[in-house]
Amino acid sequence: MQGKKGYQEKLFASFQLSERIPGNNFYRRLKEVLDLRYLYPLTKGYYGGSGQKSIDPVVFFKLCLVGYLENLISDRKLIAHCSMRLDILYFIGYDIDEELPWHSTISRTRQLFPESVFEEVFTKVLGLCVEKGMVSGHTQAIDSAPVKANASMDTLELKVPAEDLEEHLKKVRAISAMDKEGPHRKSKDDRSDKGQRSISASGKELNAIKGRNKKWAKDQDQRPGAGNKGSKYTSNKTHYSPTDPDARISVKPGKARKLNYLSQLSVDTAHHVITDIRAYHADGKDNQQLQDIAIRLQGRLWKEGLVWENCVADTGYSSGENYAFLEDRGLKSFIPPHGTYKGGPDGFEYIETADHYLCPQGKIIPFKKVFLDSRTKTRKKAYRASSKLCTGCPLRAKCLGKVKEKQFTVTYYRAEYERNIKRVESREGRYMKGKRQSTVEPVFGTLTQFMGLRKINTIGLAQANKVMHLSAIAYNLKKYLKFVQKRAKSGAMALALAASARNVLKNLFWAFEAHRKMTFPY
Repeated sequence: MQGKKGYQEKLFASFQLSERIPGNNFYRRLKEVLDLRYLYPLTKGYYGGSGQKSIDPVVFFKLCLVGYLENLISDRKLIAHCSMRLDILYFIGYDIDEELPWHSTISRTRQLFPESVFEEVFTKVLGLCVEKGMVSGHTQAIDSAPVKANASMDTLELKVPAEDLEEHLKKVRAISAMDKEGPHRKSKDDRSDKGQRSISASGKELNAIKGRNKKWAKDQDQRPGAGNKGSKYTSNKTHYSPTDPDARISVKPGKARKLNYLSQLSVDTAHHVITDIRAYHADGKDNQQLQDIAIRLQGRLWKEGLVWENCVADTGYSSGENYAFLEDRGLKSFIPPHGTYKGGPDGFEYIETADHYLCPQGKIIPFKKVFLDSRTKTRKKAYRASSKLCTGCPLRAKCLGKVKEKQFTVTYYRAEYERNIKRVESREGRYMKGKRQSTVEPVFGTLTQFMGLRKINTIGLAQANKVMHLSAIAYNLKKYLKFVQKRAKSGAMALALAASARNVLKNLFWAFEAHRKMTFPY
């Protein structure tokens, strides 16, 4: 017999969310393991003592996490999405007849809390992963990727006062056809300060930019579709974004120029748990930020009772200063050096005990001085021989060229370079390279494609840092719920010893901190 369903709303209904959400539902399971009650004392100081009650800080963080778990970067869409999901309502502690917070409340509360609150939540979630055995700590893979900023290239402005604009255009920029034809869209307001609007390039750099612009403008005017308004050569030295002054112009091979932030990510190689993430200016180099990353990451792992041993990264993090810094902190670097590095001239032998070089004819090229390279800002050592030393040498013409004596410079950190190269070229180094490629790069892809990090929906470096921490927290929580701990019977004693060692390290750390505060109270 055919059935026909009729529907009429009931005036009274008995309904409970807890009965409707399945036991294996993701958000139900997450609600059981995620305890955020420590946020109440942590954020109490950022609220006043009177007035209307604001959004519950626990509800705020849960809503933010839902946004990144559901790959939603719009606060307005997030609230609309949550209102239609029973499991999410149960997770954040709202009933079906309760009105969710206004979307602008999410944005204002995100600005209210400092970065330290978001980092504290990230550290607590990392602690959950450590307790579950997901983090080994001994090997960390580090990499970076640009993340699009919430600003348009069309709003870029030159770093000059309005009255000097025409004069600056004549000196620095070559105006191409598209510059004349393309309209320029002004931003609604300028959030930059005077320092960000002033030119940061020297006269020599401006001349180099001028020559590059002339060549680029000529090439662009000759290509099809050169009238495109967006086709302009821009530089952080001469342009800034009034919409988001902290955003920087960056470009990757084969990609268009965009205003970006740089995300520096550290991942534990055991089970791909994110151990550190931070936002930086996109015009900075990776090797300039490695030391800051290492200090922060080593301290966080130490507090969790984990010992970091191996630092794995790509060539962008290579520098002698970084190799020496990592060695001083007891870390082994597996960072391939730049292709331009040479330990000395080809065919010359370095004598470490005497700190000099021997040429192919057995002549000594002595050390002269240590100096700071004005171009690269790195320390170097100069070696120089007397002009009399090469008199009558059969290799003189080929070895010296037009100069009268043999002279060359070598990086100050030659020994650190050589030790790192030996590690990189070893069997362990080849294994570490494979671990890096299979660990940190897929994590970046997951964050940008599925965890709401394809674009920063806030303004400013501090806000971008909060966004990146929220995305990493969501990623780690998802890994945490999916992780199944595999324990071998024979490894029970080893696991117990590892847990005991972590507790000992924690106690040592806090004892050291207490002693330091007593010794240096200020």
